[in-house]
Amino acid sequence: MEVVFCWLKTRYSILLSRDNSSFSTLFTLPQGSHNVEGLSDDNPVILRGDKSSEFRHFLWALYALPPELQVVNSSSADLTQLIDIARISNKYSFKSLETWALDAVQEHVNRRPSPHHSSSSSFFSGNETLNTSPTQTHLALIENTEQLTRLIQLAQLCNHERLLNSMIALLRQLMSRSLHYAYLSMALADDLNLRSLRGAAYLEVMQKGSFTSLGRQRGTEENGVDVPLQITPAQQVRLLSGYWYLTRTWERFRSTPPTFTHAPSCSATWHQPGCTQAWVEFWKDKTKGEAVMSLGLADVIGRLRQVQKEYDRSGPTYMAHDCKLAARRSLTESIGAVRSIINPTVVVRLFIGFPLVALQKILYHCTVATHDICCILLHLEVLKAPMI
Repeated sequence: MEVVFCWLKTRYSILLSRDNSSFSTLFTLPQGSHNVEGLSDDNPVILRGDKSSEFRHFLWALYALPPELQVVNSSSADLTQLIDIARISNKYSFKSLETWALDAVQEHVNRRPSPHHSSSSSFFSGNETLNTSPTQTHLALIENTEQLTRLIQLAQLCNHERLLNSMIALLRQLMSRSLHYAYLSMALADDLNLRSLRGAAYLEVMQKGSFTSLGRQRGTEENGVDVPLQITPAQQVRLLSGYWYLTRTWERFRSTPPTFTHAPSCSATWHQPGCTQAWVEFWKDKTKGEAVMSLGLADVIGRLRQVQKEYDRSGPTYMAHDCKLAARRSLTESIGAVRSIINPTVVVRLFIGFPLVALQKILYHCTVATHDICCILLHLEVLKAPMI
């Protein structure tokens, strides 16, 4: 980090002492026998941890005239400048200026679909992406990542709930389109302890990404851009935990179809055991069908929905009509039950408390070489010997 040198005592002391800021007591404290800081450029006040460009943006907000300040409420506002003003204001307790800057950032974020520069907006604008070279898109992706990271960190630092909620909602949209943003969301959720984002991010990575290899990986976007992805051992264990839980959930559904109450007409005109057998055979046949097997093992909802589509297309032949309706209601209720379990606000529970003794069962389903599996086990220090 750069160090900011300020001639504060005579030039900035009046402005910096306002708003009950941290500087208000700086100029009144006794200096003792030491040379007073801030009286000259030879003995300045040193502000560590701040970049000169950031503090320059902060001073601009203090000195700007009303016509100059109007630009922050326009579409041409400099988002980086506003972020710097809000961060420095928070650090030195300029509450009024911090609130003003955060509100301006919030307005800017709400005004545009995503807080990116014009060169990077095309990354999400449909057909325009086809006209963007991979190099340009990669640069825009990095630029977006840095800006998104700064915005959500700022919202967390300043405890600005509206901005934080806006950024979480934006990241959820982005990670559904791009695996890169799913990894970014996962990292930010862990670093900032964002429970409302963590579950959704882990689910997205678990269902779309590869998490059986540690360290730096490469991810390919839809337009051919190759971007680096990072996963830590702790994140891998959480992903494997969720994977283990959801695959077990699917296995329970696969082996035992949802139960339903037979209609009264079934006992009168149909053989109830035969009706039950028809439902069980239909379930076993469809749960191992090609359409279901093409989906991920952890995609429980996707697999259940596929079975539901098959049921609506051609349900069991030897079932009473009322029983067919009851069976479909039971299937719909099962999908709803699974959806409530893996709701993004609570799904983080799936990724903690992982029973490491079940790691071998999980890895059995992962399509990686035995050598890679051994490396994972050794790295996590679960086993000290190669798997046999």
